[in-house]
Amino acid sequence: MTAPPLRIAAWSGPRNISTAMMRAWEHRGDCAVSDEPLYAHYLHATQFDHPGRDEVIAAGDTDWRRVVAALTTGPAPGGQPLWYQKHMTHHLLPGMDTGWVHGLVNVFLIRDPALVVASYVKSRACVVAADIGLLQQAALFDAVAQRLGHAPPVLDAERFLRDPRTQLQGLCTRLGIAFTDRMLAWPPGPRASDGVWAPHWYAAVWQSTGFEPWRERQVALQGDAARAADACRGAYEALLQHAA
Repeated sequence: MTAPPLRIAAWSGPRNISTAMMRAWEHRGDCAVSDEPLYAHYLHATQFDHPGRDEVIAAGDTDWRRVVAALTTGPAPGGQPLWYQKHMTHHLLPGMDTGWVHGLVNVFLIRDPALVVASYVKSRACVVAADIGLLQQAALFDAVAQRLGHAPPVLDAERFLRDPRTQLQGLCTRLGIAFTDRMLAWPPGPRASDGVWAPHWYAAVWQSTGFEPWRERQVALQGDAARAADACRGAYEALLQHAA
C-alpha cells in the first residue's frame, strides 16, 4: 500500500502566474500536475467563445462530477506523491456542488485585477467581472477559511515575482513538504501536461526558463475592461490582506 498523494488545488484567475507555478511544481520531479481539469465542462456548459473552444471540449471530460471524483479520490498521474492541480475559480459555475474542494489542500493565487484584465483582453476582447475569477476566489476563500478555522495560503503575483524563492519556501513550509531549487527554473517549451488551449495562451510560458523578473506595470483601462477590474477590486484587496 502506498500513501495517498498530497492533492494541492491552486485556485487562480486567468492571466496570472498560474501556468508558471504549474511549471515550477512539475519540475520538482516528485509532483504530477493537472492543467485546468474543469475547463472542458466550463466551455461545454457555457458555450463561451474562447480560443480553441471546440478542441478543449473534445479533448477534455465535460462531466464535472467524474472529473472531481478523479481529482479527489483517484491516483495521482504517474503515481507521484504530490499532485498539483491548476484550477480557475470561474470554472466553478453556479449550481455546482463545491463541497469536494474541502478534501484538497487549497492555495489561492491572486493578481491585481487591472493587470489581469489588461492581459486578458489581448487574447479575448470582451471581458466581464465573472471572467477573471476574483469574485469567485473571494467566495471560495471564505468557505475554505471557515472550514479550516484559519486562512489558507494566498500568494499575490506581484509580491511573488519580487522574491520567488522566499515565497515558494514559505508555501512549501505551510504545506509540510520540502522546497527544492528545481522549482525556480525549468527548460523552455511546451509540455505534454499543457492543455490543448496552450497555443492560444502560453506563448510567454513556453519561452520561459523561470519566473519572469518583477517589473512595474502601468495600465489604462476603459469601458467594459475598466468596469470589470473595478468590480473585482474589493475582492482582491480582501484577499491581499492574507497574502504572504
